[in-house]
Amino acid sequence: MQFSVDFATQALASPADATVLILSGSSALDSLPAEAASVLRQAMQDGDWAPKAGRSLYLHRLGDASRVAVVGADALGATAVQDALQTGLKTLAGLTRGSIKHLALTVVGDVPWSFGHALALVRSVDQSVYVYTRTKPSARQDSQLGQVSWTVLAPSRARRVGGVDRSSFEAWLEEARATTAGVALARELANRPGNVCTPTHLGEQAEELARHWPQLKVEVLERKQIEKLGMGSFLSVTRGSAEPPRFIVARYTGTSKDVAPVVLVGKGITFDTGGISIKPAPDMDEMKFDMGGAASVLGTLRAIVQLQPRLNLVVLVPTCENMPSGTATKPGDVVTSMSGQTIEVLNTDAEGRLILCDALTYAERFKPAAVVDVATLTGACIIALGHRHSGLFSPDDELAGALGQAGQQALDTCWRMPVEEEYGQALKSHFADVANVGSRAGGSITAACFLARFAKAYRWAHLDVAGTAHVSGAAKGATGRPVSLLTRFVLDFAPKGPAPEAAPAKAAKAKGKAAAKVADKAVVKSAAKAPAARTARKVAR
Repeated sequence: MQFSVDFATQALASPADATVLILSGSSALDSLPAEAASVLRQAMQDGDWAPKAGRSLYLHRLGDASRVAVVGADALGATAVQDALQTGLKTLAGLTRGSIKHLALTVVGDVPWSFGHALALVRSVDQSVYVYTRTKPSARQDSQLGQVSWTVLAPSRARRVGGVDRSSFEAWLEEARATTAGVALARELANRPGNVCTPTHLGEQAEELARHWPQLKVEVLERKQIEKLGMGSFLSVTRGSAEPPRFIVARYTGTSKDVAPVVLVGKGITFDTGGISIKPAPDMDEMKFDMGGAASVLGTLRAIVQLQPRLNLVVLVPTCENMPSGTATKPGDVVTSMSGQTIEVLNTDAEGRLILCDALTYAERFKPAAVVDVATLTGACIIALGHRHSGLFSPDDELAGALGQAGQQALDTCWRMPVEEEYGQALKSHFADVANVGSRAGGSITAACFLARFAKAYRWAHLDVAGTAHVSGAAKGATGRPVSLLTRFVLDFAPKGPAPEAAPAKAAKAKGKAAAKVADKAVVKSAAKAPAARTARKVAR
């Protein structure tokens, strides 16, 4: 799918097959062609529509535009535009989805343009046409959409729109396309059932990425190699399963090897029964989503390698199943982690922290600039924050602030929770250095405190995405969160300005464009098939 930015002096001038027109306030009608403004004023008078949030109207003809979804908005910030856009896309999808090949988006009003607007556009369009077909071939994709135009209204010959240079719109759009490709990969992997998306499958997907980008090196460790590393905590979780574990180590090198990398660690439990501490049967099918953290860090890797920023990134994925059997770890067993600390396993359903702690110890060897682990870790986080924000835990104020800022910019928010030693007292054990669970009170916090014991050698943060990585009910499926947050966060480690050697950078960019197209088809067909590059940025960290 191709995305482009068009600059126009008047709305509804695009030759697109369909248009989503977003308006805020009645004064926005003054920017429309006279005929279109007259139609909408009459609709307002008749009570059929208003330029307010939640109000939409479909018109088969409006001025020169053939199919128009007119959507109101109270404000025109990125989140409000995203909500309005999704409303408009649903309206069009229900009426003429199969015949729309070219879609235009126009926002009319005083818009505080930002990267979030570009991401809202690309991500919303990608989600609107996504159909899961991996194990459901009958659910065929009927969308013919291949071109999307982002129409920005600007005075004739203007070099800046809303205080933003025109080139910034293109840079935002390019980053949004790569980010959305990463979201699409994470969403697709998490949606695949546990008998398809096994630990072996996740390793193969990482290796598939590496085949298309020379800057990416992937190593997939098997059981004997994991044993040799002394990852007894990780291996204790996989003891009850016939599926072999994997430990994925992926390294993107975009600058000198002397530059400390950012390290992302993703929980990869491809199916979680709870083990001997078995879960209730209702909704256990959703435990295929327990590898949402792994999916998100692989999706972030997908976005970063396409954008080719001047930074280094390491992605670590400990992945296995958690199953009950005669060989499974039992409540009360004591295991030895890679760090040498012993752990009393009081609840085998608190397995995510057991695989993450060994990965966090492994991360020390990279002397990282920062480490962020991502996991669908606790139901307690859902109780605390619901499904709006991911839980953020870190003893580092600057690191937490950088993640929070990235989430705001990328419309993928997190909320900081405490991680204090007082909470960690609940993890005391009579028979080991630490227990893997405490009481139910503050469960997401004590889980973070457990992980903190293994992350003292570097700057560290933990994202609990149990409430945000997937949704239940009629719309059951993965969301691809927090790929957008993580991609923005990682990109902030790249230096400002052009690369020192412009010609090689240009050649690398061209190679990245070709690789992006190939990888989108090879890794996940639903990913956004668009080339991308980026203008490097740096924000306070």
